[in-house]
Amino acid sequence: MCDTLASLASSTARGAALFAKNSDRERNEAQVLEVCPTREGAAGRPLRVTYISIPDVERTHACLLSRPFWMWGAEMGANEHGVVIGNEALHAKTPAQRRRALIGMDLVRLGLERSATAAEARDVIIELLERHGQGGDCGHLGRFYYNNGFIIADPAEAFVLETAGREWVWRRVASHRALSNAYSIGADYDAVSPGLRRAARYDVGAALIDEARDAVSFGRGRCARGQALLDRAAPHLTPAGMMAILRDHGEAQDWTPANTRARTLCMHASSGPRRSQSVASMVSELRPGRTVHWLTGTSAPCTSLFKPFVFGAAPPLFGAPPTDRADQDSRWWRHERLHRAMLADFTPALAAIAAERDALEATFQARMDRAFDAGDLDAAIASCWAEADAAEARWRTNLPQPARSEAIPAHRRSWARLNHVAGWVD
Repeated sequence: MCDTLASLASSTARGAALFAKNSDRERNEAQVLEVCPTREGAAGRPLRVTYISIPDVERTHACLLSRPFWMWGAEMGANEHGVVIGNEALHAKTPAQRRRALIGMDLVRLGLERSATAAEARDVIIELLERHGQGGDCGHLGRFYYNNGFIIADPAEAFVLETAGREWVWRRVASHRALSNAYSIGADYDAVSPGLRRAARYDVGAALIDEARDAVSFGRGRCARGQALLDRAAPHLTPAGMMAILRDHGEAQDWTPANTRARTLCMHASSGPRRSQSVASMVSELRPGRTVHWLTGTSAPCTSLFKPFVFGAAPPLFGAPPTDRADQDSRWWRHERLHRAMLADFTPALAAIAAERDALEATFQARMDRAFDAGDLDAAIASCWAEADAAEARWRTNLPQPARSEAIPAHRRSWARLNHVAGWVD
């Protein structure tokens, strides 16, 4: 379960397009941040992706990826040309293919590697989908099969692409747009595959969607919430505003991670079917020559800090790549010491860090603006990451002792079980 957002420059305060995504996956399914350099070789040589091999291209573009540790593909990412892509699981009435083929995360990475514009990435994904199909288990501990939707953006334009098997439909983003785990393109599509075409225009999303699966994922509800928050902020959207949307827990006054009636944009795992949580988040400000990608590299954006990455500048030290085993050498698992401790009494713990979290990110934004003007990006990026690490370590040390437990027994047991599976010791 994920949520992806995009806004054209016309809806933003700083005159740059914006992209954002929460990647929601199983709670121990850590994501790796990595920079993949350009790859060159003979066109047509075999390329092994997550499950299958496909012909590679002669030359790829350098990419920044946030990917589940066990996959070749990525949940979200960007390339050196300012193209960004995030995918969403979609559930159609016709069950997703179980036979192994390309998975949605492979298509994200392939679109980034092979495209210099959002329109080109859209067409690359469609061509690969038609040629190789999509299918295979996308779950970590639990089996999970689904089709995929995508938001694809660059500094000039953005698209929503939704797929079912080898079929597809897409629509250009007019101003700003949210996408969650539900088909959303109606009769206002810009293009549709031959297999979905009818004599007259029709609501494609309504025809495809599996209503029962949507009731579980709350995909349309989350999409509506994301769209409402975008509508409320436009035309003054900022990177900080996108971060705030990714941290949204809805409007219920008694919300806690254990007490969630419907899935929220900032997803927190619990017992029962809600085994997913936001395990990594990304916000991109897309402006030629001044593009910045803001990354958490950690779970639960409400408890995390967004830190900058710029193509062409010295990359930050991402640290040891995490897996699904607790490892204090990795940033992702070090952050879990804070995140999982906060779950004991989440509301006061979040209140204790939120103001400093937002102030630090505002400082990082101002520092990066100055660094672009001064040509000192390397030092600015390194200092942001170092200060973020120090702040999170300090928050963990100074975390208030739980006055009471907000967690119901089933919630606590679900976390205890998955902590044991990860070899978690705190």
